[in-house]
Amino acid sequence: MLEKTDVFASYHPLVNFLYFVLVIGFSMLLMHPICLAVSLVGSILYAVYLEGRKAALFALRVALPMMLMAALINPAFSHAGITILCYLPTGNPLTLESVLYGIAAATMMVAVIFWFRCYNSVMTSDKFVYLFGKVIPALSLILSMALRFIPRFKIQFGVVAQAQRGIGNDISHGSLLQRTRSLVAVFSVMITWALENSIETADSMKSRGYGLPGRTAFSIYRFDERDKNALAWLCFCGIFIGCGIVAGGLRWRYFPSIKGVLFQPFPVAFMLVYLLLCITPVILNRREDKKWQSMRSAI
Repeated sequence: MLEKTDVFASYHPLVNFLYFVLVIGFSMLLMHPICLAVSLVGSILYAVYLEGRKAALFALRVALPMMLMAALINPAFSHAGITILCYLPTGNPLTLESVLYGIAAATMMVAVIFWFRCYNSVMTSDKFVYLFGKVIPALSLILSMALRFIPRFKIQFGVVAQAQRGIGNDISHGSLLQRTRSLVAVFSVMITWALENSIETADSMKSRGYGLPGRTAFSIYRFDERDKNALAWLCFCGIFIGCGIVAGGLRWRYFPSIKGVLFQPFPVAFMLVYLLLCITPVILNRREDKKWQSMRSAI
């Protein structure tokens, strides 16, 4: 069985970056319940396609408890709203508006987390440097190196911890003092590894002429007709949804009372375009999968 490949990741870095700017920005800006649900579903579908079972387990073990916790914490501290459900033991009212706002804020938080997971899978450090290397060369290099260093540090930490476990320094067993000593030993090795890695990186950059005037950079990215169509589609979605926000078609408030537009022709059009925007990578990938299946069946 062939392994799934993300077709959307093969698009030009400008298309990938603009897409995540739009979906992450709209996810944080639009508090309409339907828009929040669309963003959450779209981000989870794309994350599951990219990571498979790993993303599903993350949703069940981390995202869902985090969402429930955030939804419960907000009504405990925020008592605004006019629809009183009951009174807490402290005497403060528990309002429907604060409960719904807590759920909305938790949904937004989880959706943004999943979008950033997809971003980390699609927008590699090479793509980021390609886009911003000429505009902000130093900052783009630092950001790409930092984002690349975190997963490498995590993998190396697991390797070192396993090696230390083989000589009796297990960070997961023993007394608190023993685990602390083992953890200090692991971090000591990791600090040494990080320093050596930084020296090797600096020597490699110097040998390749980093910072010299007139130095060119190799790039494998080409902006073709497929990227033009995708960029035009993303620009249309961004402008159309932006117009909907300005015109009030996606307006929704939680305090002091719940009020907003729902299923009317004017806002439904904006919600439909937003839905198509959020599931654009999934549509592209499913279409490519069906194409490959038809080609394989024809052989």
